[in-house]
Amino acid sequence: MASPTYVETPGAKMVYLIKRRSRASHEELIAHWFANHMPPTIARMEKNKKSGKLHASRYVATLFDLRAGKPHVWDGMAHLWYPEVPPPPPLPHGTEPSDTFQEMAEPYHPWATREYLAMDGALPLEPPTLDPPFPCTRSGFFKVTFLVPMQAGGDREALFAHWLEVHIPNVRHSMEGIGGFRYAVSHSLQPETEPYAGMAELYFANASGWARYREHIKPDGMQEWVDYERLLIFTSGTEMVGIA
Repeated sequence: MASPTYVETPGAKMVYLIKRRSRASHEELIAHWFANHMPPTIARMEKNKKSGKLHASRYVATLFDLRAGKPHVWDGMAHLWYPEVPPPPPLPHGTEPSDTFQEMAEPYHPWATREYLAMDGALPLEPPTLDPPFPCTRSGFFKVTFLVPMQAGGDREALFAHWLEVHIPNVRHSMEGIGGFRYAVSHSLQPETEPYAGMAELYFANASGWARYREHIKPDGMQEWVDYERLLIFTSGTEMVGIA
């Protein structure tokens, strides 16, 4: 049997998809996310770590580019890596806002996933020296995020097996051929609450890498399970880092 073309990340990668309320702009949401929501989240994780409670070891948020001419679905997403899936909240986060960010955002749910890292290229990170190091931002890449829905009545296990054994090698081969440097796949852990079956995150040096990838990638059978009419693709060039 061939060696796997990915490494499974231990624990659970919790994803929080964020959408602004109708009265808030994309820019307002991001400003309050960085200034008013990330710092207390970081502090809470540090407090939980010191007291021996369940806490995240990493915290990164991706800011999606606005999609001109397309319906507004998501503004971004937060990722928190835990050693295990945290207990679900009694209500969606932000149902009773605790900060200005949550006043700007629609209430959001945790999405439990398992991450598989297929390409582990380094991402730039230079925390500030004249201000607190975290949260900080990083850029200098072109990221493409796929939110992947299943066809109605599809076989999840068959999809996941194909994704790991066939699709990841196909995507990785194409990424390597055009200079892509990082590729992660996340599979949903809780079918009863998942918004999507899974997610893929591809990193390129710039937008031209994404264009070359689309010319290079070949079909491999994912269409048997994936509902491509509901597939969402977002681009981004900035991430906010709370816990590295």
